[in-house]
Amino acid sequence: MSTPFPFTAVVGQDDLRLALLLNAVSPAVGGVLVRGEKGTAKSTAVRALSALMPEVDVVPGCRFSCDPHSPDPGCPDGPHEPGAGVARPARMVELPVGASEDRLVGALDIERALAEGVKAFEPGLLADAHRGILYVDEVNLLHDHLVDLLLDAAAMGASYVEREGVSVRHASRFLLVGTMNPEEGELRPQLLDRFGLTVEVSASREPDQRVEVVRRRLAHDDDPAGFAARWADEEAAVRARITAARELLPSVRLGDGALRQIAATCAAFEVDGMRADIVMARTATALAAWAGRTDVLAEDVRQAALLALPHRRRRNPFDAPGLDEDKLDETLEEFGGQDGDGGGDDDPDPGPDGPGGPGGQPEPDDAPPGDGDAAARPEAGEGGEPRPSGAGEQSPVRAAEPFRTKVLSVPGLGEGVAGRRSRARTEHGRTTGARRPRGALTKLHLAATVQAAAPHQRARGRSGRGLVVRRDDLRQATREGREGNLVLFVVDASGSMAARQRMGAVKGAVLSLLLDAYQRRDKVGLVTFRGAAAEVALPPTSSVDAAAARLESLPTGGRTPLAAGLLRAHEVLRVERLRDPARRALVVVVTDGRATGGPEPVALAGRAARLFAAEGVASVVVDCESGPVRLGLAGRLADELGGTAVTLDELRADAIAGLVRDVQGTRRAA
Repeated sequence: MSTPFPFTAVVGQDDLRLALLLNAVSPAVGGVLVRGEKGTAKSTAVRALSALMPEVDVVPGCRFSCDPHSPDPGCPDGPHEPGAGVARPARMVELPVGASEDRLVGALDIERALAEGVKAFEPGLLADAHRGILYVDEVNLLHDHLVDLLLDAAAMGASYVEREGVSVRHASRFLLVGTMNPEEGELRPQLLDRFGLTVEVSASREPDQRVEVVRRRLAHDDDPAGFAARWADEEAAVRARITAARELLPSVRLGDGALRQIAATCAAFEVDGMRADIVMARTATALAAWAGRTDVLAEDVRQAALLALPHRRRRNPFDAPGLDEDKLDETLEEFGGQDGDGGGDDDPDPGPDGPGGPGGQPEPDDAPPGDGDAAARPEAGEGGEPRPSGAGEQSPVRAAEPFRTKVLSVPGLGEGVAGRRSRARTEHGRTTGARRPRGALTKLHLAATVQAAAPHQRARGRSGRGLVVRRDDLRQATREGREGNLVLFVVDASGSMAARQRMGAVKGAVLSLLLDAYQRRDKVGLVTFRGAAAEVALPPTSSVDAAAARLESLPTGGRTPLAAGLLRAHEVLRVERLRDPARRALVVVVTDGRATGGPEPVALAGRAARLFAAEGVASVVVDCESGPVRLGLAGRLADELGGTAVTLDELRADAIAGLVRDVQGTRRAA
């Protein structure tokens, strides 16, 4: 077994280490979500924490790690008599992104349950993690229904497995840690709120600190055991401090003054619900215990707010999480009481261990992913697009206010990842039929199973009331739900679209569609064309935030190479099909339909559009043509694509034309 990197040897990242230690002191805080760019010691710190966790006493032979002094009365391996147990290290269990529901919560043997009435249960990862750490790397890429199950278990302290009326319950209390790179997509706000604390991490820009990171990493890789031995005293000190803080925690007093500051802070930042108040109270109490105090001070409340509120404050989906510290200080000062000093400026004693003094300040949010200087570099095309002749480039235009759009869906029945856009065969949804299971049975169709077994009861020697069921009789329920799609935006940024008011409306429409894609759990990509070529402004990604950032900085001007934009989009789809063949695409072309530049630009654009029609790619053209004289070029382009056209006004969900428009995947009849 490899020697993990010592927790106390992690350079910097004070807020990350503090959040992890507070959860080790008080798992009731609710876990921590670590957000940050790749290569910032997120996984290293989490894995290192397991070595600091105190040992746990367990009932010998219990698969659910019951406490021998207070065994779970409903344990599937019980009942257990209270008594002596065996000590073992606290486990750290990792949940893979591609895990199934049965792997997470466990599985019942349905055949034995139906035929014998026996609850044969195989525990899952939630049972393994009981009284330990459950770590989910890239939690934002985990299927939503798995995240729901995970957070429900974390909130209730128990896991429930139900299959056709047969249920098993077992205790499941663990320290939940999730890490994610926001560039790869965000968690839903409802799921963000379920994590107790959140921390933003980024790589240091200080050369000396970066040198020390590399030095320690190389030293550990060359001699893991020797490196760990050099940090053994620091590790032991932190481990002892965690144990002492746990013992002190029940004695910590949360006075009315501190409670009033907590409530006032949550109200000032307009967080929804009461979970934030409860998490802040538990975090402030843990901070006091970690500092060796029995009273919660104002600086504890301040630090708790910095860890518990940034991901809960009311914001638009594309806003970066954060907290106005000046406003926080004003609120704490205004509502400071006798139980706190109201300031929070003095740094309390961080203790001898360094990591986790309550005075740590979060680092500033990183800039949105992508090219922050896109506006300063007029020609951002791949390969260096030449400056367009005959028309100057205009500075980026701000998007108009977004609005609720119609639902644009891909026709037919897909089999992609779960989402909220197009119809698909999924693991969750309404039952539409039954089939023989391929592999392990996950969703039993009881009526079909009984129907398959009934004709064979006499031949199988049935004599009692029970039904004789064989494995060949089992039927898997087929379900229909919704899938997420790849929504590829192809945006005309040429001079014909460059009128500031008009481009603002176009960007507002695209931003509205991006909001819709965010809510429906789609992947998105962005292709733009102007001047002499097209560029992939954003390859297909789950980060809708990144697409919105690129859209905001999109410059305009030059000719209209419509064919180049369509051909580049076709190539993006071809590559993405190889990477993710199950995910169906929806192409949204935002243009007035004009094509200029090069020989026969209109004919060339028509031939490029027909490639999409030949492959049955679902498409929609958002017609941006304005003015009293309309040429109808966008409608013709939609015909060539085999899709449909909508105007900017028709795109709104409250338009008279209706609430839902299915995008045709084949050429419309003339």
